[in-house]
Amino acid sequence: MTFGQRVSNWRYALATANPPPDVEMDGITKWLVVTRAAVFSMTVTSGLIGGLLAIGANAAAVNYGYLALAVVGLVVSHAANNLINDYFDMEAGIDTDEYVRALYAPHPVLSGWLTKAQLRNAIIVLNVIDFAILVALVVARGPLVAVFALSGLFISVFYVAPPISLKKRGLGEPGVFLTWGPLMIGGTYFVATGTIPGWVWVASLPYAILVTTVLFGKHIDKIVPDSERHIRTLPVILGERRARAVASGLMIAFYPIVIGSVLVGWIGPWVALVILAIPRLIEVLGQFSQPKPETPPNAYVGWPLWFVGGAFIHTRRAGAMLILGLILNVILPVTLPWVS
Repeated sequence: MTFGQRVSNWRYALATANPPPDVEMDGITKWLVVTRAAVFSMTVTSGLIGGLLAIGANAAAVNYGYLALAVVGLVVSHAANNLINDYFDMEAGIDTDEYVRALYAPHPVLSGWLTKAQLRNAIIVLNVIDFAILVALVVARGPLVAVFALSGLFISVFYVAPPISLKKRGLGEPGVFLTWGPLMIGGTYFVATGTIPGWVWVASLPYAILVTTVLFGKHIDKIVPDSERHIRTLPVILGERRARAVASGLMIAFYPIVIGSVLVGWIGPWVALVILAIPRLIEVLGQFSQPKPETPPNAYVGWPLWFVGGAFIHTRRAGAMLILGLILNVILPVTLPWVS
């Protein structure tokens, strides 16, 4: 296999969470699929938001080594979280060959790619790496780093693990909101600077809302099988029509919160570039306004998932515009006349 073919495989796996069809698969592609690396961009974005907020507030106070280490730790944690979810859902008998998880992409064990022991060992290795990063950052910044990290670990493990199983109790969506917003963004800001002003908590909310819409979309796609398995996600509790309306409202809410943060002076005005994602928002709102189609469009990858794809595309576009705005705030700072 040529290097070019390998790169093509990696790009396909990162775009679709699946291996390319009818092509020899290399080891890196396998692990990109197994860890569901296609969604790591959301975690990287949360980390970058925290870092760029810190740089924009006081670049001289930022330790860029600690910042980079924090972002790496977040991605490793996300990979471990995805494997933990697969392990415990399989152990609980939820993940089967007929369940949605094994239909939209290969399940690590059910696909035959890994043994249960190999999956468990991968989880251990990833958590050992994260623990080493945690120790280094706690030594550098103090015990508050452990509060951020262990809070995220708690949500990660008990999202599916018994006896708490947050997902089964309608608490998975709030857990994701807290993790990808205040914990990741706020935690990265703290690691970068050693401080965390109150406005950072508010600034962490818009992107947290977007990531939550992705989970909403996925759980809307799984309402029927989740209901049959007594998994009471928020979309199961709300019902499909109301869940689609709530997800749409959350996507819309991202914009006034960002603009409001600009108007009160918490974030520089360049982040108003998020309005460039509104055309994509309108497309996705159209998708969420209708029930899921009976059959997938031609060449569609990831079926039976449907709504999650639209929510993810919007989150990626709006998140990219937010990151661009934060970068411009750093290199071309502008102060609104009414902000002192």
